[in-house]
Amino acid sequence: MLAQKLSFLTTINYVYKSSSKVTSTTNTTNTDTKTKTNNDNNDKYKAQKRKRINSMPWLYDIEKHFVHHNEWQRAWQRNLMDMETIEFIGDDIFISDDRMSIFAEPSRAIVIKDHARIATNCYLHGPITVDEFVSINQGCHFEGGKKGISIGKNTRIGPNTSMFAFNHSFDCLEIPIREQKVSSRGIEIGEDVWIGANCSIVDGVVIGSSAVIGIASVVTKDVPEFEIWAGNPARKIGHRRKE
Repeated sequence: MLAQKLSFLTTINYVYKSSSKVTSTTNTTNTDTKTKTNNDNNDKYKAQKRKRINSMPWLYDIEKHFVHHNEWQRAWQRNLMDMETIEFIGDDIFISDDRMSIFAEPSRAIVIKDHARIATNCYLHGPITVDEFVSINQGCHFEGGKKGISIGKNTRIGPNTSMFAFNHSFDCLEIPIREQKVSSRGIEIGEDVWIGANCSIVDGVVIGSSAVIGIASVVTKDVPEFEIWAGNPARKIGHRRKE
C-alpha cells in the first residue's frame, strides 16, 4: 500500500514539473513573440514617420520632429555635398532623401539656404539658388540651364511645378531640333511668392515679389510684384493690393 502511494506521488510530481516546464516555455515563447511584434511595429512606425516627413517637410518646423530627424538629415546633406556641387547654408534645412534626383556640376552649383524645405520626388539640376524659408513641394522639376534659377525668401511652390531655364531653337527646318542651339536666360522668382500646383515657368521669366500664380498656370511672361496671374498662357486676373 505504501509503495502504491509513493508511486502515485512520484507520478503527480513528474506531471507537475512537466506542466511547469511547458508553462515556462510557453511564457518565454509568448514574450519573444510580443517583443518581435513590438519591434516590427516600431520599424513600421519609424518607416511611416520617415515617409510622412519626406512628403510633408514643414513638419520639420516642429521641435520634436526636428530633434527626431535632424541626425539623418545632416548625414544625408553631407552625403550630397560629397557627391555633387551643392552647398547647404544653415543648420535648419530639410531635403527629402526619397526618390530625389539632384545633380550639380562645378559650373552648375546648387545652393540651399537655412530653413528651406524640399519634399519627396523632386528633380533639381543646377545652377539653382534656394533662399531662406523656401518650400518646394512634391514632384517639382527644376532645370537650371546655363543661367540658373533663383528662388527668393519665403516663397512657396506647389507640387509638380516645373521650371526650365533653357530653350531649344527650332528655326531651321533642315536640321533636327536636337542638333540646334540651346539658349538660356534664367528664371528669377522674387520673395514671398506663392506658386500653385502643376505650374510651368519657362526660360527668361521674372516673377516679382509677393506675386501669386494660380494652379496649373503656364507662365511665359514677366509677372509684376503683388499681381495675381493664372491660366494657359498665364495672364493677370487680380492684384493683392486693393485700390
